[in-house]
Amino acid sequence: MSDSDSAVSASDPPPEPELADLLDELETLEETVDDPDERQQVRETIRVARRVQPSAFGRVIRGFDRHDAAEALVGSVLFGVPMLAEGGTLEIGTFLAANPAAFVGTVAASVALVVGVLYVAEIQQVEIYRPFFGVVPRRLVGVLAISFVTATALMTGWGRVEWSDPWLALCQVAVAFAPMSLAAALGDILPGS
Repeated sequence: MSDSDSAVSASDPPPEPELADLLDELETLEETVDDPDERQQVRETIRVARRVQPSAFGRVIRGFDRHDAAEALVGSVLFGVPMLAEGGTLEIGTFLAANPAAFVGTVAASVALVVGVLYVAEIQQVEIYRPFFGVVPRRLVGVLAISFVTATALMTGWGRVEWSDPWLALCQVAVAFAPMSLAAALGDILPGS
């Protein structure tokens, strides 16, 4: 490396700070402030900073409202319609009905994928806000409920399931629910959706 190369790299600007960096700094400041009025002012600044949406990607997603529910519904319908037309959905549902462990595994894997998309993959910064019972995230419940109700309503409305055998119908709905729940999570958090 020549002297001119080291001079260029030394003069490169540091990476742009992100909103998460600002929140970390403010939270650190909050811990060090002794005066109650100043601490309250720092807390208010943190609340304002959390509402800042700098861009579609990298934004902090908080709460779960009608807009989020509509996005989840659109995502689940987009993936659900092809599942309803596919005959394999009913065949796999019949297999799940005969193998309860496979049914449980399918539902558990669906929930795990949604948790992964919302909270682990860090596609967006999704905060858990006012969880049910202090532990169950509202967004998770909303996305799963919307995709399950959508799968049930569409499969029933289009005559794809027969509720005279509720266990078989539930298993067939679970097959459609699996990709619909993933699509609902992505539809909810992806920008522009």
